[in-house]
Amino acid sequence: MSTCNQHHRHWPVLESLPHDQGGYGRHKCAGCAYELGYKAGLLRDERLHINLDSLLESQAGTARHRSPHAAFAKGYYDGVASSYSGS
Repeated sequence: MSTCNQHHRHWPVLESLPHDQGGYGRHKCAGCAYELGYKAGLLRDERLHINLDSLLESQAGTARHRSPHAAFAKGYYDGVASSYSGS
């Protein structure tokens, strides 16, 4: 699997997410998961699905050991909120 080199690996919003050092989501990029959730939220997509296999790996920055599931959910929420405000 490829390693994520995107700037989102260092976003402060990821610091509030729970740690996840075990299970299938281990080492998956929480920043990538957040962005997927955010895009789905902007569209208010009702098919809430995160494909962990599609996420890059990350061991850097604030994304390190953060839950990709929680990141997707937070991104989805933020995207829905933004869809109402038009920002």
